[in-house]
Amino acid sequence: MDETVVFKDRFEFEGILRAIKKYKITYMPVSPPLVMAFTKSELTKKYDLNLIMFLRSGGAPLGKEVTERFKEKFSTVELIQGYGLTETGGGATKVIGPEEAGRYGSVGRIAENMEGKIVDPETSEKLPPRWRGELWLRGPTVMKGYVRDEKATAEILDSEGWLKTGDICYFDSEGFLYVVDRLKELIKYKAYQVPPAELEHLLHSHPEIVDAAVVPYPDEEAGQIPMAYVVKNPGSNITEAQIMDFIAEQVAPYKKIRRVAFITSITRTPAGKILRRKLINHSLSHGLSKL
Repeated sequence: MDETVVFKDRFEFEGILRAIKKYKITYMPVSPPLVMAFTKSELTKKYDLNLIMFLRSGGAPLGKEVTERFKEKFSTVELIQGYGLTETGGGATKVIGPEEAGRYGSVGRIAENMEGKIVDPETSEKLPPRWRGELWLRGPTVMKGYVRDEKATAEILDSEGWLKTGDICYFDSEGFLYVVDRLKELIKYKAYQVPPAELEHLLHSHPEIVDAAVVPYPDEEAGQIPMAYVVKNPGSNITEAQIMDFIAEQVAPYKKIRRVAFITSITRTPAGKILRRKLINHSLSHGLSKL
């Protein structure tokens, strides 16, 4: 069967939509920000996204709320998440069929040639289903190590060949994997750990918010507090207090967003990952009054 691959030299949202229509694209690898754009942008009314049969999202966790809103708008498009690392030689999980794709928020089950377990990041003790911890992977496609960097190799690979992914995840009772956040990005609020991605998923579910990112902000009493950078819909009058209340109604008290800054766009990599360090440095060096 012949297949055609379409490449774009740079990302431009309406250009992506034009290409879908022009080339009748049926499959796309995407990142969560593009899924959100499909869901919220009015531009999609000018183009027929139902030409697409299949979207595979990767690069960052895709929230259940965003997935549900996408499916409401594009019911015929199959949207699934994938998970893998450069160090695993590609995909480490797989989703098979519409039923598994309907488990919104999951990246599927561990692939046939891979082993996976969740461990306590402090003790390396294996954790049971539904317990959150660091995902470790082992299999024939896992790298042997970093070239000419024994120190970095020893930090990520143990003596039994387990790769420490640095991702906080959990398995459900049926073996489906859910990615929570990066271990190094957890916000340390008093004695608690707050995953930014969880709060970002909730922010993305708000109809007046185009995009959002959550970063740690230093606090004398708590150590760190969750701070949200928010991109509003054009014409929206949503306030900082309304955003904080929106989140507070849905999370435990220690997860509440306690600072909000409005911004014109969230800095991301070409693959869609949030450049948190830039946002953290911005918050510390500029202060909210200059945002």
